[in-house]
Amino acid sequence: MPCDYSKYPKNWKEIRKVILERAGDCCEKCGIANKQIGYRDKEGKFYSWSLIEDCLENNGHDLFDDVLSNCFDKKGNPTKAIKIVLTIAHLDHNTSNNAPSNLKALCQRCHLAMDQDYHQANAKETRRKKKGLQNLF
Repeated sequence: MPCDYSKYPKNWKEIRKVILERAGDCCEKCGIANKQIGYRDKEGKFYSWSLIEDCLENNGHDLFDDVLSNCFDKKGNPTKAIKIVLTIAHLDHNTSNNAPSNLKALCQRCHLAMDQDYHQANAKETRRKKKGLQNLF
C-alpha cells in the first residue's frame, strides 16, 4: 500500500533516507537488501533472482528444483516474483513520534509481522462496528 504522506511531517522523505542509510539499505530485522527481486518460499525465506540464476548456471535444474521446491503453487506453477521495498516502521505505532530510536527500516514481511497484533485489533474493531450497523436495520 502506498504511503499516505499527509499523516507524516513535511520532511518525512529526508527522515526515511536517514533511517535507510543507518540500516545500510537492508531490513533491520531479517537483513534482506532493498530492491532485491526474487521469490519467497512457503516458510517466508527469500531467494534472490541472482541466486536463482547462479544455481541454474552452475548447478543445473536439479539444485534449482530442490532449493525452490516451496516456491511453487499447488498446480506446480512458480509463484510471482516480488521486489523488496523497505518501509519505515514506527515501533510505538505513533506516526508523530519520529525519533530515530522509534523508527526501523523493515521489509514488507517483517513490518507486517511487527504490526500483526495492531492490524488484528483494528480488524476486530471494524468487524464489530459493521456488525453493530447491521443490527440497526
